[in-house]
Amino acid sequence: MALSNRACQAAKPKIKSYKMADGEGLYLEVTPAGTKLWRLKYRLYGKEKRISIGAYPDVSIVGARQAKEEIKKEIKAGIDPVLKRQQAAQINALNQQLDFKSMAMEWYWKQIPLWKPKHATIIKHRFEKYVFPFLGHFPLTEIKPLQMLNCLQKMEKTAPDLTRRMKAACSHVFKYAIATGRAENDPTYGLEAALKKFKRGHYASISVDEFPEFLTCLNDYQRHIHRQTFLALHLLLLTFVRTCELVEARWEEINFEKAMWVIPAQRMKMNLPHVVPLSRQALALFQELKEINAGREFIFTGYYNPRKPMSKNTMLVAIKRMGYNGKMTGHGFRALALGILKEKLGYSHAIADRQLAHVPKSSVDRAYDRAQFLPQRIQMMQEYADYIDKVR
Repeated sequence: MALSNRACQAAKPKIKSYKMADGEGLYLEVTPAGTKLWRLKYRLYGKEKRISIGAYPDVSIVGARQAKEEIKKEIKAGIDPVLKRQQAAQINALNQQLDFKSMAMEWYWKQIPLWKPKHATIIKHRFEKYVFPFLGHFPLTEIKPLQMLNCLQKMEKTAPDLTRRMKAACSHVFKYAIATGRAENDPTYGLEAALKKFKRGHYASISVDEFPEFLTCLNDYQRHIHRQTFLALHLLLLTFVRTCELVEARWEEINFEKAMWVIPAQRMKMNLPHVVPLSRQALALFQELKEINAGREFIFTGYYNPRKPMSKNTMLVAIKRMGYNGKMTGHGFRALALGILKEKLGYSHAIADRQLAHVPKSSVDRAYDRAQFLPQRIQMMQEYADYIDKVR
């Protein structure tokens, strides 16, 4: 006979546990301590099993019967409710143990084969500096949008230009967690609406008309700086490569006979090899550097550790001390060269832009145009060096 609330309430403890049947395997077990527990007896694959549904009166008779019907549906589908509960408990325990830092590093190591070593180092550093101190030890599934926003807004105070990049990186972590069954949502979604607008400016660069004065200042300043630093600045002017591409250059990249510098793809921003035709003036500077740093791996060696390349900040400090702080940067040499090539020497934007290692937007053009305009670029680089001598 089915149980009633009165019967359940009136049940008293005895020396031993006893059962009060409700029907279809559901019963109330009364323990010697007076605890009343709902249990369901069922058979699956020929074996008799039991599962706990909860304690009375927290789980009412109606609630116990509803739970019984749900469990019977699972049994009919061949699902063992006890095993299902155990698996859910294990997953919940794992999710509690899985913090944001663990998931972020798991995602990070998945991306390593796709990134350049330098980029990988930068991404890891940003997580360690801006995100892990605030969210690293939080369980992944417990991080809410407000927590994520607080972290990003703290970052805005010191690194506003990186805030949106790190929001995107965190979003990738959550999407990876969702794809691998460790999370159900991305708490970074829509947070850009609550972040400050940030407009990145151009790198500081002098104009073409200011170039003669800058060149005079550079030549006058050479007695105040290390010879290698002066040569680096002059080669940055003559080749207008990126600062990191210059300071990390190796001797094996320079072909003195062909007057060519081939920067390998792994050192280039767009992962494509870049050819830099060398003028007579640039070759002379490289030859002098070879006498200074003969037998070294890097063309520009570190002052304190010759086995490492010179810091690019060395040139930036020199430019500041020349009085061009906020007016000129290492990257500014590229904008300056582009202006001279187009305004003073009459070269087309396409040829000059290719020498800057800017690639076409079309993937087809990128595949076939790696050395396009090379004869014109060889001539252009020599005329450009001669122009600098003329201005000097």
